[in-house]
Amino acid sequence: MTFLKILGYTAGFISMTSFIPQVYKTWKVKSAKDVSIQMFIIYSTSTFLWIVYGIKSDPVQYPICVPNTIVLFLSIAQVILKIKYDRAEKNAQK
Repeated sequence: MTFLKILGYTAGFISMTSFIPQVYKTWKVKSAKDVSIQMFIIYSTSTFLWIVYGIKSDPVQYPICVPNTIVLFLSIAQVILKIKYDRAEKNAQK
């Protein structure tokens, strides 16, 4: 494995793990009131485009595809938690 591939996988791993604390905190405290849903939607779109780019590259760029696929799922999970907990907070206020 070349240094460049190791660098790519390391960058992807760090990017991927950067979302875990926010998703975990949202799930743990059962609130996402300070989370920007717009940011996660934009980031999910960007991540999806990176996945397409990585797949369409010749050869397939796994250091781009693998971490971005995981980040996409984490972003979608955060959006789902945001919607779920925002609705729960609205219902609790009624």
